[in-house]
Amino acid sequence: MKESPLFVRTYDMLLWLIPQVQKFPRIHRFGLAEHIQKLGFGFQDSLVAAGKSSGKERQDWLRKADIQLEQLRVCLRLVRDLQLWSVSQYEHSAKQVMEVGRLLGAWIKQTDL
Repeated sequence: MKESPLFVRTYDMLLWLIPQVQKFPRIHRFGLAEHIQKLGFGFQDSLVAAGKSSGKERQDWLRKADIQLEQLRVCLRLVRDLQLWSVSQYEHSAKQVMEVGRLLGAWIKQTDL
């Protein structure tokens, strides 16, 4: 069975993101890094739940995932502003989040029809 591009891109995003935030200085590792990981896993969990549901329940899960992705986007901007990442690391993460967001938006649009 072929996996949805959204699930693949989300997995790839988490695969890159988790080791990156685990490298944060101790002062940020147990606050910001942990929060980012929880948002990432929560986002993935919401996608899985949406994939396993239908109708109004699916729409609710997709909207929750959309909120979690926006929260993740804000946290990643904070990481850059705190200078915990280089510009290239932030650009890479922003591209991944943008791609995942585009795919999520397409799924939301499809279910709203």
